[in-house]
Amino acid sequence: MGTAVRKTGAVRGERHGDLLFEQLLDAAPDATVGVDQTGLIVFANSQAVRMFGYPREELLGRPIEILVPDDVRAGHHELRQRYFAAATHRAMGSGEPLFARRKDGSVFPAEISLSGLQTDDGLLVSAAVRDISDRLQAEGERTRLREEAEQAKLQNQLQRTQRIESLGQLAGGIAHDFNNLLAVIINYAEFVTEATAEQTDSDVRRVLADVNRDGQQILRAARRGADLTRQLLAFARQDVTRPAVIRPADVIHSIEDMLRRSLGEHILLAVRCAPDCGPVLFDPGQLEQVLVNLAVNARDAMPAGGVLTIDTASVLVDQDYITQRPDLGPGEYTRIRVSDTGTGMPQEVIDRVFEPFFTTKAPGQGTGLGLAMVYGIVTAAGGTVNIYSEEGMGTTITVMLPVTDRQHTGQNRPGRPGQDLHGHGETVLLVEDEPALRQVCQRLLTRNGYRVVAPDDTAAALAVARSTRAIDLLLTDVVMPHLLGTELADQITAGHPETRVLFMSGYATPVLAATGTLDPDVALLEKPFTRTELLTALHHVLHDTKA
Repeated sequence: MGTAVRKTGAVRGERHGDLLFEQLLDAAPDATVGVDQTGLIVFANSQAVRMFGYPREELLGRPIEILVPDDVRAGHHELRQRYFAAATHRAMGSGEPLFARRKDGSVFPAEISLSGLQTDDGLLVSAAVRDISDRLQAEGERTRLREEAEQAKLQNQLQRTQRIESLGQLAGGIAHDFNNLLAVIINYAEFVTEATAEQTDSDVRRVLADVNRDGQQILRAARRGADLTRQLLAFARQDVTRPAVIRPADVIHSIEDMLRRSLGEHILLAVRCAPDCGPVLFDPGQLEQVLVNLAVNARDAMPAGGVLTIDTASVLVDQDYITQRPDLGPGEYTRIRVSDTGTGMPQEVIDRVFEPFFTTKAPGQGTGLGLAMVYGIVTAAGGTVNIYSEEGMGTTITVMLPVTDRQHTGQNRPGRPGQDLHGHGETVLLVEDEPALRQVCQRLLTRNGYRVVAPDDTAAALAVARSTRAIDLLLTDVVMPHLLGTELADQITAGHPETRVLFMSGYATPVLAATGTLDPDVALLEKPFTRTELLTALHHVLHDTKA
């Protein structure tokens, strides 16, 4: 009797254990099936029934391969045997996504966790299956959105670049005519101011005092217009550059005093130049422009005062550095950094700060060309410009210039003080298609000791050259109808090899230098120019270049 009771209790215990096992399986979050060594399914939870679409009784005793897609079913038997031979735990998500098959034949991506279970009947393998269709779809959607966002960003950058290039072409197109007008205004204003200042009679001087002041205002306005044109051309990369092998620290130190005066007493200027920075190939005058523009922008961002720091450093750009700054190529660079403690900028301003004519200043207080000009000058020289700013924390602009292997020769030779710039009867063939500017140049040169021949056009200039025995200098515009100045110079010097040539233009890059870099053998006077600049250029070409 006791034995019978014990057997009955054992049976009840087994049933209780089976029920508990089924309850635990059904409580699991993932579909779970168990497989014996012959590959038959021996248990399946409720989640497996719902996922695969089979009633539980149809799953039990069936080969596990009914849940495997048709295209991999043939090789699954070997994989199953290999796993049973050395069963190890494989966690969910530890491998590449697999695929499973429902009763209706549909296939879905899945992650599968495998575990070996030792039982009285031998080794069983428990497979927990998770459908990851929604997750992959969500990841795909996120990837698509990221790609669309990146594509939109690239499209915006392309449109911005195209907009800047279009404005650059516009700037170059108007520069030629505008510079001619400015040259006329500047020089006629100088005629007026000189004539009124030379009067000795006291009554006449009183009458002409207002005229003299008006002439000074004309000169100031015209020079501001000339500066604006240079900014336009620099931004448009149409300005002619005269690169030299320089050390940026030399340029920074040479304008340090001027910068301090420009910043005012309420702003402290700190200059820290590293001694190991390599030389760069850059136009020293344009580097001065870059530094002055950056300093002026920083000053305006610190109305209550602050600190402006200009520092240089040598930077070796390797592959690790390029991952952070893909706009740079490998090699050695000299870094120029201009930092202020000003108001900083929001992101929407940073995104547009290098666009031409974009400014946050009040009307009449800025053209919006300063940083666009900086960008145009630096990138045209093979460098890069980067900006970092936070509102209330200031702004840092970083200029990276590639170090050159050319020999450092220092900056351009300065002019000699007290030099006599007058002519001594030399014959100048003047060719300029703008009549007003032609008259101005003829008057300036004649009054200063030159014999000037000024034909109306290039055809007449060629005729003069054929009939004139000696021409000391050809002073010619570059961009003219019918015949470019360079072509005119070639034809005239072919018959007069001793003739010196001085080009003048405010838009000469497309003709004189395809790369924007002036050939050292080409003498160019950029419009608009003053009397002193014209006479100095003529003197240098006639005398300094002679053997």
